[in-house]
Amino acid sequence: MDSAKSKQPSPLRQLLSLLTENVERLECIAAAAAAPIPDLHTPFSLESEAFRAIPEAAEAARIVSAAALHLDAILAPPQISIFRVVDGHFKSAALRICLESGVTEILREAGPEGLSTSEIAAKNGQDADKLARFLRYLATHHVYREVSPNVFANTRLSSMLDTGKSSEEILKSPDTKYEATSGLAAVAAHHLDEVFKASANAWETLCDGDPAEGDPSLSPFARAMKLERGETMWAYFAKPEVQTKARRFDIAMQGILGFQPPNAIVNSYDWAALPQGAVVVDVGGGVGTTCFALAERFPNLKLVLQDQEAVLGHAKKMWEERMPDALTSGRVQLQLHNFFSEQPQISASVFVIKHASLDWADKYAKEIFSRLWDAATPDTTLLVLDIVMPLACRENAETSTTSHIPGAALPEAPEPLLPNYGGANDMAYNVDFAMFLLTNSQTRTAAHFMGLLASVGWKVVRIHGQGGDSAYIKSVEAKKVANLN
Repeated sequence: MDSAKSKQPSPLRQLLSLLTENVERLECIAAAAAAPIPDLHTPFSLESEAFRAIPEAAEAARIVSAAALHLDAILAPPQISIFRVVDGHFKSAALRICLESGVTEILREAGPEGLSTSEIAAKNGQDADKLARFLRYLATHHVYREVSPNVFANTRLSSMLDTGKSSEEILKSPDTKYEATSGLAAVAAHHLDEVFKASANAWETLCDGDPAEGDPSLSPFARAMKLERGETMWAYFAKPEVQTKARRFDIAMQGILGFQPPNAIVNSYDWAALPQGAVVVDVGGGVGTTCFALAERFPNLKLVLQDQEAVLGHAKKMWEERMPDALTSGRVQLQLHNFFSEQPQISASVFVIKHASLDWADKYAKEIFSRLWDAATPDTTLLVLDIVMPLACRENAETSTTSHIPGAALPEAPEPLLPNYGGANDMAYNVDFAMFLLTNSQTRTAAHFMGLLASVGWKVVRIHGQGGDSAYIKSVEAKKVANLN
């Protein structure tokens, strides 16, 4: 036996060291910043997340989480571990029942002492015995807490489903439950409904094949919702009979911002370097979340928000409420545009396309980027704000195809953790799978982005990261190649 290798600590000891070192590090940083570590049994609050705004604390917390999950994968019986994955839909089903029946709001009103399932059932009309079973199952995973037999209370996790409204209001008017909320509960509801149903059709959809290479009308969602040939998720949400769900989807898309680092757009590029009156075009920008941040911080820029007519109607209302002078002065322009059509803005300094390319498979994304290439000047910058997927293995710098691109190398967790932090960092992979289910599309690695953009005349020159976020939103900066041929 190699003596050096025999002296190497076992993976268990390495993981234990990572846990100990980073728990101590986290506690010291949190104490010095007067930002206490949150309590699992206390409902979520913005103040409870204050420690995470400190990059060193956020990194320590992520290493601790990754190490704990890694230890569990080693030590838990493998048949138990694999069936946690196999039976994951049970948790989803139980959580949807609690979400739709207002359990979190009912328990919030009851306070930390909790409420019996018979009292919960008296309010939401569910079966008390079944509720006890579902809540106990979720409590086993720290979503809700069984205070005493059949008496449950909220935890930090379950409180994330709270709309902030009274239980009486949401049970009386479920169609407006998510209106005027943060949107996080709407994200959960959308995933537990449409995404959940689509996932049950994933294998059958793959078996059918996809001759159109990413046709969004051939998605598992289209199959689950029994859409007509050629209909997509977007067509589904335009149907009059599903407008309640369509509105919930719109609110959920705003709620997704809660998963992103603060000032993501502001930190994505050197906006201050742009000259007075520089035109920034937000392509498929929705109601203008990106433009709001830029308009507030960089009044010298002229912003053009492009999207479909129905979306721009919502956008106009929001801008008139939040920043009416930006519209009346012409500093912000709302422009009807389909990004598969010819781009009307031919003097843009920057084209921004945020969380839109992941809605489309490569065949369609190429068309979007080609339209922008056609309209770009030699000095135009393209910014693709999107997920950049980390690999689950360590990449060899000598053979990497992206190592020459500044910012392309993603942070890696220390050995023996998976370099992508494993399950402690799986939101990007969740989004990737959701894109497959909903629109037959995908997220992309840095190498994938480079190849995709290069194929239509854009050269990636830099990838801008976000502090405290390893993958969820990056800014891929590209320049126009002078000649495609």
